[in-house]
Amino acid sequence: MHDVNRQWRLVSRPAAMPEPGNWQLVEGPVPDPGEGQVVARACWLSVDPYMRGRISAGPSYARPVEPGEVMQGGGVGVVVKSRHPAFAPGDVVESMGWGWQDFATLDPRATRKVDPALGPMRHALGILGMPGLTAYFAFLETGAPRPGDTVVVSSAAGAVGQVVGQLASIMGCRAVAVAGGAEKLAWCREIGYAVGVDYKAGDLRGALAAATPEGIDVYFDNTAGPIFDAVMERINLRARIVQCGTIDTYNRPGQPDTGLRHHRHMLVKRARWQGFLYTDVAHRAEEGLARLSALLREGRLRYREDVSEGIEAMPAAFLRLLSGANLGKQLVRVSPEPA
Repeated sequence: MHDVNRQWRLVSRPAAMPEPGNWQLVEGPVPDPGEGQVVARACWLSVDPYMRGRISAGPSYARPVEPGEVMQGGGVGVVVKSRHPAFAPGDVVESMGWGWQDFATLDPRATRKVDPALGPMRHALGILGMPGLTAYFAFLETGAPRPGDTVVVSSAAGAVGQVVGQLASIMGCRAVAVAGGAEKLAWCREIGYAVGVDYKAGDLRGALAAATPEGIDVYFDNTAGPIFDAVMERINLRARIVQCGTIDTYNRPGQPDTGLRHHRHMLVKRARWQGFLYTDVAHRAEEGLARLSALLREGRLRYREDVSEGIEAMPAAFLRLLSGANLGKQLVRVSPEPA
């Protein structure tokens, strides 16, 4: 076991697109757990869009990371020290409260053991973790899909979007991917999306209209911004709009939520627009995991990951995600998995 704990600490808040200099890599001792705590070594660290909101000073659904603190993020790894009866050295655990560091002191109330029988360890940060469970609950319950529905998904090749599209196909819906570039759209078609729209190609409204000739029944929104506005022009009567993310607004200084308003359109179409946070359903994780793992075993779900190597790569991997350069779930491999 290493005797040094490397940590990425936030040193300044970005005004717009973050830069590597917003963080600093520091070294310290491996922590000892307090009473009722565990210390675990990271094997994989997660990179997710919500992290951008955690380094902004504005109000959000969670307390922002303060300058000088360890950058917030999820991880999966192996318990090395424990002062809690439910956890023992060698246990594989996942926590959203890991942070960008080698060794994390974890609260057992916010830590779950990972069942290796369900799939590779890293899947606990992707399809068998928060992104997969977000797709499962947000789409099936908030989106309320029906067979024959046209379902549009933004950031369709991302950690959440690729699962939503496959679930839509399984449910008998017609899934339409919105993503940036030919490679991402090719992956979306490979996993079951009926058609794709490249939002970077120009004429977004025209392309979306051509892809949804019968309108849109469910919109799963991971971006907000111009894609949302184009979709709103196509929604059908009693459409359901799931607001899962707003990545298009994250790097805009000032007031990112101002712009077009669709109040009249929402009224005329009697549409429903609802936000979704995974924390609201985290207590139901086992329910979702049982279904997702079964679909994986049956070969009905596929999942792509974009892996960077070494804890030194954390800021670059995060910027890769924010710029849309990644394809699939962005992960960083920090240390070897247990044999």
